[in-house]
Amino acid sequence: MRKLFVILAVLTLVAVPAMAELQNVTVGGSIQIRANYYMSAFGDTPEVRWPNRFNVRFLPVRAVGNNTNFGVINSNADIFSPFDWNDKGNDLDIVEQRTRLNVNADFTDEVSAFIELDSYDTWGEDFRSNYVTGADFAPVAAGVGTTDDVEIYQAYIQAEEMWGTPLRLRVGRQELSFGSEFLVGTNDTNSFFTGLSFDGIRATYGTDMFSVDAWAAKLNEVFAFEEDGDTDFYGVYGSYTGMENISIDAYWMLVRDAAGFEDTPGTWLPEWIENWLGVDDYDPTYLHTVGLRGAGTVDAFDFEAEFAYQFGDADQVGRTFRPFGFTYADNDADFDGNWAVNGELGYTFDMNYQPRVFVGGAYFTGEDNRDVSVLEWLNPFDMPEASVGFNRLFSNWEYSQFLDTNADMSNFWAIRAGVSAKPTESVEVMLKGTYLVADEAFDAPRHIKIGRYRVPVQPRWSFWTTQNDEDLGIEAELSAKYNYSEDLVFEAGWAHLFVDDGLKDGSFTSNNGLVFNGGTSDDDADYVYVETRLSF
Repeated sequence: MRKLFVILAVLTLVAVPAMAELQNVTVGGSIQIRANYYMSAFGDTPEVRWPNRFNVRFLPVRAVGNNTNFGVINSNADIFSPFDWNDKGNDLDIVEQRTRLNVNADFTDEVSAFIELDSYDTWGEDFRSNYVTGADFAPVAAGVGTTDDVEIYQAYIQAEEMWGTPLRLRVGRQELSFGSEFLVGTNDTNSFFTGLSFDGIRATYGTDMFSVDAWAAKLNEVFAFEEDGDTDFYGVYGSYTGMENISIDAYWMLVRDAAGFEDTPGTWLPEWIENWLGVDDYDPTYLHTVGLRGAGTVDAFDFEAEFAYQFGDADQVGRTFRPFGFTYADNDADFDGNWAVNGELGYTFDMNYQPRVFVGGAYFTGEDNRDVSVLEWLNPFDMPEASVGFNRLFSNWEYSQFLDTNADMSNFWAIRAGVSAKPTESVEVMLKGTYLVADEAFDAPRHIKIGRYRVPVQPRWSFWTTQNDEDLGIEAELSAKYNYSEDLVFEAGWAHLFVDDGLKDGSFTSNNGLVFNGGTSDDDADYVYVETRLSF
């Protein structure tokens, strides 16, 4: 069916009259610059936690990666944390800049073409001179800088009102954004705004009462290396807009990752025997996500509520959970039972400054099967289960300026509340507080701390554990936005994280619940930013 969908879309586009004439060309773009300063958050060097040399039977290999692009740490590796929550570590200060330039060409017969280039860099990344020697050089030739500064961020052909119907077809590289971007967005929120676009086909049928979007996108192409090894993204998103100022949405999304893996190449066992034994056999990953969303305004109230449920095979995640010293991993992992909810309710007072108070929350299920029981510890052939949490897909929601900068935090819940106001028509200020808690805390081996290392009390008794604290911390944020003109915006903010024991001890909440976040101390962290954006 997916091949038929692609073929029909291409044939439809080819059928558009070739004699369409150019009517109008517009040029636009934007420049976004943001200075970031993090204090007492990121570690100067990765911290070593629970070394495997002390825990031969304790932990499977740690999975790393983002969304459907998972990787593996070597089986002899320890657990690393990019954070330290210690004021003795180095701070991080960078200035990032994203520059975008686009051209839109309108033709007759409701046909148009859109091309957008963008470049994302940090200041000082491509400087072309050495002040010590005075020599000027090209940064790439000198082994520094980047080789892909300018990318084709979007490039698509669009046909609207096809055959006299409210049908729009868009073919090519394009942004995908649905609802509040809870699961699919453009990755342009807060810091590290690199942007996100998809190579694919999107069809939209929209009326005054409803709209339906259907798409097929290619996330990874393996060419001739595998007969069926690509990663694809499909979905259908429907919205009912028949009620004034209210939208009700329903959707289905599928990520299919057919990359093939073999744990034991060159083994003396035939492949069919390994598959019959249930090892070395990783089926394609099918990550299904279905959900409902409601949003809108009723008098002075505004609301946003969304629920999503996931199911399907998770072999790509399962293969990363290989125990130390073992050849095979979990080939029965699945996403079944994972769900997430996000909501916010606000009220705007009809008075000076237009103050708005709001309260919201979010929940992302996670699991932690990384510990072992006594019986499992005694069984040398025990195969641990993978820990599969809710996959955030391509979300543009960030629940923390410290813990969720890539919108990939899972296995947690959060409650937030705040107030915003407009002292003038062009100035808006906001104060917000967020309470963050791990859904399933990590069962750590009982240990003593020597320097920055946590050494198990009895290295061989890996079943002897104690659960880490669930409370991650409380985050307070103050921000202000100044609309200097219709095109130019200035923004500044400060966030403070009151670090709790859950961050000091650590839990698996990063990278969709696959990467450990723990520190050497519980010192509070701060984040300050200043940003300017110009659109034209």
